[in-house]
Amino acid sequence: MSDARNEAGSPAHVQVRGTVLTVRRVDAYYAMTVVAPGVAARFRPGQFVAVAVGGPETSMLLRRVFSIHDVRPDHGGTVEFIFATVGPGTRWLAERRTRDVLDIAGPLGRPFPLPRDPVNCLLVGGGYGSAPLFPLATRLRGRSCTVDFLIGAASADRVFGAMTARRTGRTATVTTEDGSLGGRGLVTDVLSQVIHEGRTDVIYACGPMGMLRQVTAVASRYDIPVQALVEESMACGIGVCMTCVLPVVGDDGVTRMVRSCVDGPVFRGEQVRWNDIGTIPFDALGAPGWKPRPQAKPRPAVSRPAGPSSRTPADGAGHDR
Repeated sequence: MSDARNEAGSPAHVQVRGTVLTVRRVDAYYAMTVVAPGVAARFRPGQFVAVAVGGPETSMLLRRVFSIHDVRPDHGGTVEFIFATVGPGTRWLAERRTRDVLDIAGPLGRPFPLPRDPVNCLLVGGGYGSAPLFPLATRLRGRSCTVDFLIGAASADRVFGAMTARRTGRTATVTTEDGSLGGRGLVTDVLSQVIHEGRTDVIYACGPMGMLRQVTAVASRYDIPVQALVEESMACGIGVCMTCVLPVVGDDGVTRMVRSCVDGPVFRGEQVRWNDIGTIPFDALGAPGWKPRPQAKPRPAVSRPAGPSSRTPADGAGHDR
């Protein structure tokens, strides 16, 4: 087992060979549970794992990243993640069986920030993007926060965690595009109504980029902060390859191309330039032709003669208005 350390010197994440405990089908998705005590012990909601696929002789060199759905103390510490089969890597994972061994690194990324005081929280998930919201809900309830769910997908088999949301949330609203479960439409179609009914103070969201953009736009009308976990494609998971960059505005007003895997995957929704994802905005730091903002030059000191006729700065003399 190898580890990386944070600034305080404690292990930030570990790389382990974890034994597969279970692989089960959950409607359109797969849920995989792996024995990984080091990962489970360090996990905080919103973080993810990077899993090597294909075996030791594979040509699939890049890891696959998955948000952590659950951790348990069983077998010393287990980690569960949810995935859909969309390519050779995830198809290989779906074929694993109990007692197979996987190379896993985690937990990676910055977790969801938690409120200091009890507030009304709305958790919005699209597809299996709702998976990382359930451990977050547990942590929020532990801080006496109220938790409401709003989850949806294209069809009923692609909605993840509807029953769990109904059991654990104060309220749970479900939508599907085809109307096969819950209301017909998108989660953003009913977002305003849910905000009003729940008196929402903060929104946590995970799902497709288009959904996150719309959630942020609706929330801005009510001046509600959004913590968005982005589903950006990642290759290394540790900030080396630069494949998961997206434009984010910093507190200083400067747009930077930041790495989702180490600077995220959780971002303040209002700081992400959703419409520019996939591009490098012309005004982003380091973009071709970018120039720093001109700095105001310090005014030279002016010596003034002493005497009753001289004005002090408090009088306003010598200052441009």
